[in-house]
Amino acid sequence: MSCLFLHAHAGTFELDTKEELPVIQVDHDDVLEGNATLSLREVLESAYNRNPEQKLLQALDIEAQASYTRARSMLPAAPAIALRMVNDSFSSGRGEREWEAGVDLPIWLPGQRAARQAVANSSHDGVAASREGFMMQLAGLVRDTIWDIAMQENALKLAQYRLDNARAIQQDVEARFRAGELPRTDTMLAEDETLKSEAARVRADAEVKHARHRYTLLTGLETLPARPTENLASIQELQDHHPLLKAARTKLALAEDEVHLANIEKRENPQVNLGTRTIRGGFDTQFNGALSLSVRIPLDAEVRSAPMLAAANSNFARAAADLERLRLTMETMLHESMHNLEVTRDELEIATRQREIARENLRLARKAFQLGESDLVGLMRVQALATDAERAFQSRQIQMKWDIAKFNQAVGVLP
Repeated sequence: MSCLFLHAHAGTFELDTKEELPVIQVDHDDVLEGNATLSLREVLESAYNRNPEQKLLQALDIEAQASYTRARSMLPAAPAIALRMVNDSFSSGRGEREWEAGVDLPIWLPGQRAARQAVANSSHDGVAASREGFMMQLAGLVRDTIWDIAMQENALKLAQYRLDNARAIQQDVEARFRAGELPRTDTMLAEDETLKSEAARVRADAEVKHARHRYTLLTGLETLPARPTENLASIQELQDHHPLLKAARTKLALAEDEVHLANIEKRENPQVNLGTRTIRGGFDTQFNGALSLSVRIPLDAEVRSAPMLAAANSNFARAAADLERLRLTMETMLHESMHNLEVTRDELEIATRQREIARENLRLARKAFQLGESDLVGLMRVQALATDAERAFQSRQIQMKWDIAKFNQAVGVLP
């Protein structure tokens, strides 16, 4: 394997570059083309269909259907067959025989079936709300991924702009050096700026590919919406029907129904036994058959009910705390998104003016350099300021659109 070595010479370290650097081949190009017909909603649906969270939602749906099956059944629990035989062969040996067979049938407790039906309804509503809440969370990922690509592509475009300018200046400096107008140090300075610009361009290109790859992994698509810009939602405050709040409230409702059910089921279900009984007495050859009916009524005991009620109440308290915590988080998110919109709007106005000034200043600096009225260092300083101003302006434009998407996300509006 290739490696690098450091050699110490008189208190300094030198990098030995005789060894070849390792080369890693990348199998993907991460090229995304714009699609004018592709909408943000279609991108979101594609990401939703390929997300592994689907399996969990399907499992929750099956669990909700099982709750309905349990609530609609004829019996609150499965019946049981009871068999009993009495034989005195190993004791008195008088020939006494007794056979008994029956069926244990559990009986619904008062209000138990209605409570289970309520739990089943809440479970079904919870699955639907969880699906909407998951779609909302996924929308945030899709929005951030798309606008991150836009931001990284803008950085690449600016890096290319800086590189083009650096190359143009280097060519001009080298021509004037050959004409004897500039010293050799200026050509070295211009070349160094070009190399720095090339390195920045390579890094920017890598960040674009990374962002595009994340988008493809998330959505499974190799095309981007050509027009991802959203309209600012008219909602200005947090709504109760926000998908994430709705999902949290359904969990709280389910936990409340489970507490009610636990209070009803804190004792076991009564059981009725229907059976037949056949008896033959001692020294008797005749069998006597009879029907039997018995009732088993369990009593309430804390050894059974206390853990059930504690678990149900703990789950309810957890769901209530999660709802309040989520509400506070979302109110904070909404406040920050509104404030960020205002800040970005002000920053865009400032960046627009700074860009105009920097462009004019660069035009004058280039003219002064060509006329020999200023040196290369001054021109490069003005060029750097112009690049920074252009970067600030274009990034604020993209950030403004991104902040609109974040605001829509905060108020619960899907693309």
